[in-house]
Amino acid sequence: MSWRQYILIFAIPTCIGLRTLQADAATLSREQVTDLFSEAKQSFRQASDLAATDPEQAKDLYRKAALRLERIVQDGNIHNGKLYYNIGNAYFRIGDIGRSILYYRRAQLLIPNDVNLLQNLSYARSKRTDQIEEPQQKKILKTLLFWHYDVSAKIRLSLFTIGVTVFCLVASLRLFWKKSGFLWFMGISMGISLLLLGSLSIQALGQSGNSSGVILANEVIARKGNSETYQPSFETPLHAGTEFELIEIREDWYHINLPDGRKCWVPQQSVGLI
Repeated sequence: MSWRQYILIFAIPTCIGLRTLQADAATLSREQVTDLFSEAKQSFRQASDLAATDPEQAKDLYRKAALRLERIVQDGNIHNGKLYYNIGNAYFRIGDIGRSILYYRRAQLLIPNDVNLLQNLSYARSKRTDQIEEPQQKKILKTLLFWHYDVSAKIRLSLFTIGVTVFCLVASLRLFWKKSGFLWFMGISMGISLLLLGSLSIQALGQSGNSSGVILANEVIARKGNSETYQPSFETPLHAGTEFELIEIREDWYHINLPDGRKCWVPQQSVGLI
């Protein structure tokens, strides 16, 4: 697929209404949110029209659109998957891989099964400088437990509810008909329900205890401790778009775990947390 098939145009109005956008607003009025949204939408469209003939002007307009949408998020306290998705699109058009991945990941928390989002996130990841691979064991685990990693929490919760309902229904029927087949249905439904419950619990514990992030700086020297005086952890810097798990925060430094299991320290201002 070409990049045009991956990176879509500004699409918020068809997916969410301004009433939804304004629901959790803090410091912005509904009118202000509407104005910022309209400005961002117009800038994005103008940038798309100029992308081929005047790329520098187009970048300025994409940046303007991203800043308007970010203000809706920050000053309006509005958190919406499609909003994050479009901020990610704007930053990708600018060439800011770090922030595009950051906002795609934030969007993924809210709209995990959005096909366009997943395509754009995958494409943005393919463009980053650091292609850090996960250990083979983790890849195998994700393949075996695909239902935990690839199926959204919402769907798993629905399946868990169905499994418990089937168990209760079959258990009730067995009170009247003592058939051995009912025991098989009860065992299967209960087993599936327990697996799904365990999956949901592990995910909830992981989200409450750990934070993920993305390198935003074009490049940053990862160090062995929380100071510029420590030796670099690696021979080459880390680059924008590299993802990590946060281990701890110490002063203005983050202790992070990279996808391949390597650990290092990076300055707080060089990263963004999801």
